[in-house]
Amino acid sequence: MDVQKNPVQMLLQWASQKPDMPWLFQPVDGQWRAITRGQGCDQVSRMAAALKAMDWEPGSRICISGRNTAHWIMADLAIAMVGHVSVGLYPKQAAATTRYIFEHSEAKAVFLGPMPDADDFMGAIPESVCTISFPYQETPAGRFKWDELVAANQPMTDYQAPPQEALMTLIYTSGTTGNPKGVMLSYGNVLFAVYSIMDLAPSPTQERYFSYMPLAHAFERFAIAIPSCYNGGEVHFLENVDKMGEQLAQVAPTRFFGVPLVYSRIQNAILHKMPQRKLDRLMAIPLLRNIIRRKIRTAVGLQNTRICLSGAAPIPVALLDWYRRNLGLEVLQGYAPTEASVYSSACLPGNNRSGSVGKPPPNAGFRLSDEGEILFKHPGLMMGYYKDPESTSAAFTADGYLRTGDKGRVDQDGYLYITGRVKDIFKTAKGKYVAPAPIECSLARNTDLENLLFIGSGMNQPVMAVTLTAAARSKPRAEVEQQLIADMALVNATLEPHEKIAKCVVLKDAWSIDNGLMTPTMKVKRGEVEKRYAALMEKELQIRNAVGWE
Repeated sequence: MDVQKNPVQMLLQWASQKPDMPWLFQPVDGQWRAITRGQGCDQVSRMAAALKAMDWEPGSRICISGRNTAHWIMADLAIAMVGHVSVGLYPKQAAATTRYIFEHSEAKAVFLGPMPDADDFMGAIPESVCTISFPYQETPAGRFKWDELVAANQPMTDYQAPPQEALMTLIYTSGTTGNPKGVMLSYGNVLFAVYSIMDLAPSPTQERYFSYMPLAHAFERFAIAIPSCYNGGEVHFLENVDKMGEQLAQVAPTRFFGVPLVYSRIQNAILHKMPQRKLDRLMAIPLLRNIIRRKIRTAVGLQNTRICLSGAAPIPVALLDWYRRNLGLEVLQGYAPTEASVYSSACLPGNNRSGSVGKPPPNAGFRLSDEGEILFKHPGLMMGYYKDPESTSAAFTADGYLRTGDKGRVDQDGYLYITGRVKDIFKTAKGKYVAPAPIECSLARNTDLENLLFIGSGMNQPVMAVTLTAAARSKPRAEVEQQLIADMALVNATLEPHEKIAKCVVLKDAWSIDNGLMTPTMKVKRGEVEKRYAALMEKELQIRNAVGWE
């Protein structure tokens, strides 16, 4: 493997050496359609020629929209091949945010993919932006069609690799508060990160990926899309969210990545078919334990998984323990800021400590500030925020370390633990500071809870707002309440008086991307939840019940 080759060069190399090797697997109406390395390279190079004929200046920004598809990755590579800059757009993103990104990036064009919110999305596109449609149902009609442009152009043959300092992609943060910032990543940033990640977790055999987390997010690009250009891995895409369980089982990936909510939903799906009491009885029988574990892993599609990684938000230790005990599966936790090209710290097979995000690798330039903020310094750090010198300056220390905005601690063996966002720590009316994330993770041992948020800024005592899983909503209310009170007591026994959960408030409305309470990467928008339920939490605090239902 030549460390000087970027993803486009690797695409060309694979097409030359193994053109018939399957690469991208796109499901259409439940049927998998394979695109080989040679076919993919041919489409990429023809689309690059079509973009070149548009005669935009080099480095022009071109957006890619829609859910994950084979054409999303091919469009990304075509944009790079012609010397432009890709900008990913999240599915189901607020129209105002979408328009902001178009205008802020000064995008020349957008590739239109299949999406559930086509009318809102199309209304957010400025008139000056050229539109190109991917060949899928649920794809809005654009000025041009992918297949027609590919057929009308000969493959581009004069590709020249850009210098490492050239801008490769703009990745807009998903934005838990305010407008998203455009993280500028150069070719040098990307190459450092992808090679470092592959060195940390090499592929002993060909990888089989399942791509369903948004490709607009840095992690999906660095963990799946870009590595597949290097290691010969197959990429299988989720057709739509309703087929998640079915298609994960069909793909049976060798590496599986997800946010904590995904692992919680897989757990709930298993427990729906096999209640915990029955599972406990089977796990207690040594001769049956491994047989049952294999059957469950095969049923959900995790039987081939060598690396199972969780990121984007803290995952409860109780959930990690559940997977280890019941499935014999180590779910590893990682930490991957976009501004660091997602290269920072992660647990790895054989080097894992439950609750930590692993040992930062030696070349990550890791340190903690005097205030406990996590800092990194390495060649993968972003060039800065696009057209935002003030925020760029604030993101770095005087000696060039990236300020992550996360607080952490390191144990005696060098394992890093995330203790919360600096800005999420709140002060109660008693003048005491509370870090909510560890407390939320502790209560998340309760499998009836889908989302939870600890609220207490300016309040006499903090209150936990929670939503229930679909399964829990069908249980008797008294049963759910009894278990919640028991778990709250266990958590409170470990806390200081000012940290204790005064009450749990069970909310009837789910938190979702659609109602603005979660980001497209399924992180809770803390500020939005607090604002929406502030008055309710204050009212509930006056009522002495341990659990409130709203």
